Amino acid sequence: MTSGRAAVGGAKMAEERLATRRTPLPSAKSQKPWLKKAAEFPILEKQNWLIHLHYIRKDYEACKAVIKEQLQETQGLCEYAIYVQALIFRLEGNIQESLELFQRCAILNPQCADNLKQVARSLFLLGKHKAASEVYTEAAKLDQKDWEICHNLGICYIYMKQFSKAQDQLHQALQLNRHVLTYIMLGKIHLLAGDLDKAIKVYKTAVEFSPENTELLTTLGLLYLQLGIHKKAFEHLGNALTYDPTNYKAILAAGSMMQTHGDFDVALTKYRVVACAVPESPPLWNNIGLCFFGKKKYVAAISCLKRANYLAPFDWKILYNLGLVHLTMQQYASAFHFLSAAITFQPKMGELYMLLAVTLTNLEDVENAKRVYAAAVRLDKCNPLVNLNYAILLYMQGERGAALAQCQEMEEKVRLLRDNSSLEFDSEMVEMAQKLRAALQVGEALVWTKQVEDPKSKHQTPSTSKAASFQQSLGSNQALGQAMSSAATHRKLPSDPAQGDSPGSQASGLGAKVCSRLTGIPGGYLLLISASNAVLCLA
Repeated sequence: MTSGRAAVGGAKMAEERLATRRTPLPSAKSQKPWLKKAAEFPILEKQNWLIHLHYIRKDYEACKAVIKEQLQETQGLCEYAIYVQALIFRLEGNIQESLELFQRCAILNPQCADNLKQVARSLFLLGKHKAASEVYTEAAKLDQKDWEICHNLGICYIYMKQFSKAQDQLHQALQLNRHVLTYIMLGKIHLLAGDLDKAIKVYKTAVEFSPENTELLTTLGLLYLQLGIHKKAFEHLGNALTYDPTNYKAILAAGSMMQTHGDFDVALTKYRVVACAVPESPPLWNNIGLCFFGKKKYVAAISCLKRANYLAPFDWKILYNLGLVHLTMQQYASAFHFLSAAITFQPKMGELYMLLAVTLTNLEDVENAKRVYAAAVRLDKCNPLVNLNYAILLYMQGERGAALAQCQEMEEKVRLLRDNSSLEFDSEMVEMAQKLRAALQVGEALVWTKQVEDPKSKHQTPSTSKAASFQQSLGSNQALGQAMSSAATHRKLPSDPAQGDSPGSQASGLGAKVCSRLTGIPGGYLLLISASNAVLCLA
């Protein structure tokens, strides 16, 4: 028994020794406390990566499905999911829904400037510019170094007609970070204010910052073209075409410059290139129509201008040109129709009233023609053509005193133009005015001497004479004056044979000629895509 117990005890001791050998001794590392696991993403954010992946791939349906699932799990508290859903709604055109979602994001995280920026942008797109400016102001308090906030706040002020505040914000945006878009908006402010010099200065600075930007080069070229500085205009437009040979705005402007100098065939070649890029452009078809008008192809001119009118029915310049072509073709009823429509959209332009008065005179509505002439004289303070045509009509009606008053007012305008500019007067206009003065038995005047020394020689060289259209080139090029003047037709009314060859009989024939058409007929308006007409946009 004793020997059996000893054997059992020995076996247990052997097993304990074996277990001791197999069990490793505790090391220094094992004695340290266990390291904690990496913190798991909260349930609110665990699917953000997948939402972002679908959004940048523009797989919006899958993105909206993941967002819906995420919002259900988080009970609508996931800020990122709501933010992306609002962006998708805005892309789909649901601006009001996106505004509400961005407002929820702003409530969940009121210290985030991006949420307020998106709320302001949605308000801007809804046309609530004042509310958008207030939200942008709050966002600026949270992030004072964000150039986008200053830029967009400046655009809101532009729509609110607060141009001084808009300039301050845009200048501040440029100090924070220079961007081409900010320069463009700043230049448009000066254009809206009518300050072309400051606008050119801004665009020149922008071109120095981004010399290969074709939009800046084209805009600067258009501004120089509007000021009549053709050399610089051609230089910048040429640079724009160097970087982008298919830039239709620059091609259209270059074609208009050639058209101004009478190169109608070359201009039409340029316009063919533009027609391939933008076949539905109203300025393009307007300028093509004026090319045909300059080449005396009146039917083709009317066809092109009517197409331009179809594409832009509220553009008064196209209506003006249509009235001018119909007046040249002696289609007075059609001319009255288009000129009346143009006056509706541009009621403060005296030259339109003058054309309408000539049309009414040819329609034998003398009383209304006088009323319209009176309105033209009241509105136009610099164009002597208005007074000249009005004076001839009054003389033909036997109102010599009123005609003399208009003749004197015409001379005052000519003196001012002669002293303040180097403009050449149309030879036909000079001849008509001199004959009228002779008919009114007024002494010979010298107001034309400095400008036209030999009217006959100037009449023989149309390229050296300019039309007497003194209207401002509102976003357009100079008028095609001489081409339009030579395109007019004449109609002489029979004079009284009893009067013989006296000065009065000569003036009678003169008056019939002028009343049947327009003396020194002004040129049509070339249309360009002006920088001031571009749509303002947010960064």
